Amino acid sequence: MKIKRSPPPPFAFLLRHPAHLIACGFGSGLAPVAPGTFGTLFAWFSYSFLRGWLPDDAAFAVFLLLAFALGVTACQIAGRNLGMADHGVIVWDEIVPFWAVLFMTPETLLWQFAAFLWFRFYDVVKPPPARWFDTRMKNGLGVMMDDVVAAAYTVFTLALFMALFERLA
Repeated sequence: MKIKRSPPPPFAFLLRHPAHLIACGFGSGLAPVAPGTFGTLFAWFSYSFLRGWLPDDAAFAVFLLLAFALGVTACQIAGRNLGMADHGVIVWDEIVPFWAVLFMTPETLLWQFAAFLWFRFYDVVKPPPARWFDTRMKNGLGVMMDDVVAAAYTVFTLALFMALFERLA
């Protein structure tokens, strides 16, 4: 099955509205291939900076909630202006949920890499109810929610592996 992808807009699109810049992950979504993966990588690389800026867990949790709410609006505006609710260049929906995954993942490179792989897997596969959000909610909330579901599956999977490794140790 071949998936038809819309070409990315020109770089100038990012500068036409602040929502475009946010929804497109500050340009990471303009990658010519695998923009969702590049958005997730942007999240991974920016996470340490954010945690240094917001080292308190409560402050970071509030930041995540605000980033999610901002994302609903930014993705709605960008999707409308792109003519497609969940255009491939919109990657804020990968960024914020992956920050949440990293927030709940041990701070080792191995666990973070596993989180990255599982998150990308669940984002592509879209297990229930992610596929429902992806196919039925063609708005900013739907765009964000299918990746929140992928994040929840990722955290659950990592917790299972952590429990397994503790039993084996």
